[in-house]
Amino acid sequence: MTSEPHRLSDWLPTTKKEMQLRGWDEADVILFSGDAYVDHPSFGAAVIGRTLEAAGWRVAIVPQPDWHGDFRDFKKLGRPRLFFGIAPGCMDSMVNKYTANRRLRSEDAYSPDGRHDCRPEYPTIVYTQILKRLYPNVPVVLGGIEASMRRLTHYDYWQDRLRRCILYDSGADLIIYGMGERPIIRLCDELSSGRSISDIQDLPQTVYIATEDRIEGGVGPDDIVLHSHEECLESKKAEAENYRHIEEESNKMSARRLIQQTGKYFTVVNPPYPPMTTAETDAAFDLPYTRLPHPKYKGKRIPAYEMIKHSINIHRGCFGGCAFCTISAHQGKFIASRSKESILREVKEVMRLDDFKGYLSDLGGPSANMYGMGGKNKQICAKCKRPSCIHPQICPNLDTDPGKLLDIYHAVDSLPGMKKSFIGSGVRYDLLLHRSGDTETDRNTQEYTRELICRHVSGRLKVAPEHTSDHVLHLMRKPPFSQFEQFKRIFDRINRESGLRQQIIPYFISSHPGCSESDMAELALITKRLDFQLEQIQDFTPTPMTISTEMWYTGYDPYTMEPVFSAKSQQEKLAQRMFFFWYKPEERAHIERELRRIGRADLIKDIIGSHPVKSTHHSPYERQPSPNKNHRAEPDRKAQPRDVRRRNRRDR
Repeated sequence: MTSEPHRLSDWLPTTKKEMQLRGWDEADVILFSGDAYVDHPSFGAAVIGRTLEAAGWRVAIVPQPDWHGDFRDFKKLGRPRLFFGIAPGCMDSMVNKYTANRRLRSEDAYSPDGRHDCRPEYPTIVYTQILKRLYPNVPVVLGGIEASMRRLTHYDYWQDRLRRCILYDSGADLIIYGMGERPIIRLCDELSSGRSISDIQDLPQTVYIATEDRIEGGVGPDDIVLHSHEECLESKKAEAENYRHIEEESNKMSARRLIQQTGKYFTVVNPPYPPMTTAETDAAFDLPYTRLPHPKYKGKRIPAYEMIKHSINIHRGCFGGCAFCTISAHQGKFIASRSKESILREVKEVMRLDDFKGYLSDLGGPSANMYGMGGKNKQICAKCKRPSCIHPQICPNLDTDPGKLLDIYHAVDSLPGMKKSFIGSGVRYDLLLHRSGDTETDRNTQEYTRELICRHVSGRLKVAPEHTSDHVLHLMRKPPFSQFEQFKRIFDRINRESGLRQQIIPYFISSHPGCSESDMAELALITKRLDFQLEQIQDFTPTPMTISTEMWYTGYDPYTMEPVFSAKSQQEKLAQRMFFFWYKPEERAHIERELRRIGRADLIKDIIGSHPVKSTHHSPYERQPSPNKNHRAEPDRKAQPRDVRRRNRRDR
């Protein structure tokens, strides 16, 4: 099948000429994006733009404007009728730009040809300040990961300091946090009716700043008043205490308003909208995307698009609650699943692409096997404050039946021309091991596990045990390592029974809060005994608004307020990281020296003694941020550059 040719007017306009093709002399909303413009439902700016368009608003987009010189890119479309929107990118700009060691990454996956010079650091702040200078009376509204995760006082790893809500530093008028389709439509309605943006303080899922006497309804008994920004600067305990409230209210069906003082002003975080319904989720994915980069990028490669163009996102949200992940803080813990009909419509669109050869690269989501799952009794969910539905144990109210997901797999695989659908998203093996006691659910779980392994793995199944130490795993909110070992035995058995030769590829993190060098030495020993030479690994990177980051910065667990050790210096981090590479001859002397230093000489023989030479060509990779729809750190399978490896060895 081949796709119909597109006209330039099939994309949202990016220039004055493209606006004129539509007969417009002005736009209602102009979006400034830190990413290249790819008209696809995995790219946030495209989703917001198409959502506004479907509601009848005229929306234009300026992708990756030049922020130097005369600011002509910021002036070329003129003044919008309602507001400027800032969509800084699908990924936090600093995670996208720098490694855990604060070194420049090899490419920007969301820029043409992976170029590094297409966006500034903190584009939310840079773009807003330019627009406010040029158009001081036009409202500026922030959205996307960068603003969402900086909506309150937060630790910034790249500047190594606490920063206040991003509204203060940018000068913007409002933040829309999380998935923004519903609040942005209502905002347009309110502004179009004549309301001033400074008066719009009752809009769910938004953040504004005001003096105490201007807070909507005043500070009430149901509001949660956090420690002030100044208190957090003085006390790391105050900062840690804040984040328990911030996380709990981000993951509740009926959240309370959060208020934090900064100087003479107050940051007000209105509660989010309820979880999206299936119909609302379908509507976001069924918009008339071209599914292609804008024609201005003809002949150029956009790495993120190349990774996801033959993939399908079947749901939003994640109830895993991993302490180091921002998915639930942005998308929520409640799963918003698409209908089978909507999924099949998108699959058929992918199959019409000229370069589609019959293989879907991913039929998944933030976690591949959470589709269709949720609370059996919604009234219990409405009162729940748990950040995770599956840690420390799987909630007895959680419906873990993968039957609906199996139905999706079968429907997709039965389409004429579909050769195979792969599951490229991460799989939660603790859900596969869980036995609910319900006969049908448990039967479906076993069937799903076998079908996943036999029919949807492209030779390598990605799973994320993250560590081997149960103490570290508990802080991460991941299941005990024994569950990974149990799943690996099932994986190996099913492969033997089916005559398959597939690999299980585990992800691991070093330097996570609570992790010591002794824990990493044990990890090396355990993974060696399991015959792994690790590929998919990363140093922990503190990112705004995660519990792990707060533990790393403050030294306290926000839920227990107990002290937590973290490796912070580059020397400490590299000392942990090298244990991943016990099999590399150049690392053995370093590992032996470190084992003696930490009093674990008992492990020297077992870790760096004789070991089998493997026939595979595995080489160490640093997990890179994923250029995909789920905003979680994933590998891009690009080896760490040789000069970085040399520097790492020299630093040790």
